[in-house]
Amino acid sequence: MTINCKGTLIDVSSPKVMGILNITPDSFFDGGKYKDEKAILTQAEKMLKEGATFIDVGAYSSRPGAAHISEQEEMRRIIPVVELLIKNFNNIILSIDTFRSSVASKTIEAGAAIINDISGGKMDAKMFETVAHFQVPYILMHMLGTPQNMQNNPNYSNVTTDIICFFSEQIYQLRALKLNDIIIDVGFGFGKTTSHNFELLKNLSLFKSLETPVLAGISRKSMLYKTLNITAKEALNATTSANTIALLNGANILRVHDVKEAAEAIKIVAQINT
Repeated sequence: MTINCKGTLIDVSSPKVMGILNITPDSFFDGGKYKDEKAILTQAEKMLKEGATFIDVGAYSSRPGAAHISEQEEMRRIIPVVELLIKNFNNIILSIDTFRSSVASKTIEAGAAIINDISGGKMDAKMFETVAHFQVPYILMHMLGTPQNMQNNPNYSNVTTDIICFFSEQIYQLRALKLNDIIIDVGFGFGKTTSHNFELLKNLSLFKSLETPVLAGISRKSMLYKTLNITAKEALNATTSANTIALLNGANILRVHDVKEAAEAIKIVAQINT
């Protein structure tokens, strides 16, 4: 199972790590940490050394209730960072966390290789044709509503089957546009209660029926720290536990704040999956 990142084939049948680089001032865990060139380059280098195959850069905070920012502001934040990373790291594979097709276009033109869309194509009608035009891998995530209202009262008839149906419909549209590389993300914490999140984690293997790689983004999320009555900063051990379950249930990519620990979890799980 491979994905084509700017001509480089990445085999995700052996799970890979995607390191998170938030350049938002208000992200739930690391907001405001990486706001100058030195901090950005230091963190990217650290994640690459620790085993990240991909670096996911986000300039729009999607934590529950986050403030909406304009397209211009998102562009102002993210384009210089993409250019900085491409210039300083040979062969870096950048994923861009955006739901806007214009931001997707500009960042791909600046050197990004993957688009990670929290809205699964629901917040910009031009997103699907944009990623199909550029033929970049597209992370199709499920979210109920928008970041501003997604946690108001999330409701499903059956969370697993409802989301599989959503993915089936969106994948059908993307395949019709001849997009080759689609990765699915169930969207832990995006319009889900804690029980929904754990049900999805338990049932993650069922999403393999869609015949796409599966990304798990559970790192330090509230489903973990609220369950344990701790803070996001204290949730590394819980994250590793959840990532291990995700790997055992077929996850191909772990999107994380803590690359070293995720890479170690992958190596341990590989010992029983060989």
